[in-house]
Amino acid sequence: MTAVETQASRFVFRILILALTVAAAGGMARAQVVADLPDAPQSQTQPQSAPASSSSQQSSSSQQSSSSSQQPAAKTKEQQSEDELKKEEKQRILGVVPNFNTTDNQNALPLTPKQKFHLFFKSSVDPFVFAAAGLDAGEEQATNAFPGYGQGLEGYAKRFGASYADTFDGNLWGNAILPSLWHEDPRYFRKGTGTFWHRALYSASTNVWSKRDNGTWGPNYANVAGNFIAGGISNAYYPSTDRGFSLTVERALTVTAEGAIGSEFVEFWPDVAKHVFHQNQDAPKPDAPASGTGISNLGSPQ
Repeated sequence: MTAVETQASRFVFRILILALTVAAAGGMARAQVVADLPDAPQSQTQPQSAPASSSSQQSSSSQQSSSSSQQPAAKTKEQQSEDELKKEEKQRILGVVPNFNTTDNQNALPLTPKQKFHLFFKSSVDPFVFAAAGLDAGEEQATNAFPGYGQGLEGYAKRFGASYADTFDGNLWGNAILPSLWHEDPRYFRKGTGTFWHRALYSASTNVWSKRDNGTWGPNYANVAGNFIAGGISNAYYPSTDRGFSLTVERALTVTAEGAIGSEFVEFWPDVAKHVFHQNQDAPKPDAPASGTGISNLGSPQ
């Protein structure tokens, strides 16, 4: 099996695993939507007015509370970006697949180098990453990919380590070190609106064209260079028959192409979830509050 055939089979296997994950977790999406709905407002009886003798005490306590409560200090930009990052780190597709590197806010504040490294580490040690590496290694063992690793437990361990190392190195260089040096934002800025082809071209282009810390857009040097660096490092642990310059280039280009497909999935997944799981239609809507204050629709397209 050539290196190109090996990478193609690995990619097809990942797609099959993803499809199985979506099918198995389909019911969970509806349960999550229902669980996240707010409770219907409860009618409350109007409390009776307090006796006149306690009015002075209430006035005194209100004055004390108003004097003690002070306007909170305005947050710095770093604190605001930290709040946004915490929300992003809770994002998962179907509650399983981590989606930490995605934001729906096109005007999100830039990340500091510390935050970029934190995001890299969070993405690299997530349990799903280890599970994916294990499945990848199992598929390679079954097809005897990289025969230099051999079979048995030792062969599986080597394949598992190589698969995880590929992910770790790619994240380290493409999402942390190089974006910090070149002031690029490693996140995917989901567009969410526009025609299908416009969004599809946009998401594919983000692998070679990215947002910078100053708000402008330019070549995504970090992603492309990170893939080549990770491919070069892999020569240290792949079998001798699967090393060399040409194989390094093939791996880097394959990973970049897979990244483009992954961006398409992240861009359109909310639309797919809406139509497949009917999150808006099937979810029970809470009653409107008596005061007339509206409740925003869940999952409304942006």
